[in-house]
Amino acid sequence: MSTKNLTLIGIVAFILLLGGCGCNGYNSLVKLDEGVGNAWANVQSDYQRRADLIPNLVNTVKGEANFEKSTLTDVIAARASATQIKIDPKDLTPEKLQQFQQAQGQISQALGRLMMVSEKYPELRANDAFRGLQAQLEGTENRIKVSRNDFNTAVKDYNISARTFPNNIFAGMFGFKAKEPFKAEAGSEKAPEVKF
Repeated sequence: MSTKNLTLIGIVAFILLLGGCGCNGYNSLVKLDEGVGNAWANVQSDYQRRADLIPNLVNTVKGEANFEKSTLTDVIAARASATQIKIDPKDLTPEKLQQFQQAQGQISQALGRLMMVSEKYPELRANDAFRGLQAQLEGTENRIKVSRNDFNTAVKDYNISARTFPNNIFAGMFGFKAKEPFKAEAGSEKAPEVKF
């Protein structure tokens, strides 16, 4: 065999190897990207579960004649605002994720105020429906935390794959951009002050 033939065989082998790595890298990125989308759908589902529980909670609390109406109005308004924000998992920009987090944070704050105010109403705390809804909300908050952690893990795995060699080459060629995980809200490092 001549050097020309060996060179040609070497070039063809290199192209086949590069193509194989490219297909494998592309398929890996697609699989991880779908994993991020699935994890995001779970996050949205758990937040929707919380939003679905709120009207029942508000109606139960309305039964307490002297309950602060402004607290209920805040919960209803926060829920309405948060349910308006829908984000496509293919378009998880940092700005949209922050907007989603802020709206969900408003619900959390409003629900927190509702639970704190409810402590003043022994009849309400003794109400079985209220206690049941309170337990469901606590369970839902735990589900949300788990879903957010799963989402962050999926984003981490995707970002690692998209940023490591040789996948970073194919990620750039095929438009696979780094994704943004959930981050702690500003001020969450400080423990809330509880006053009675």
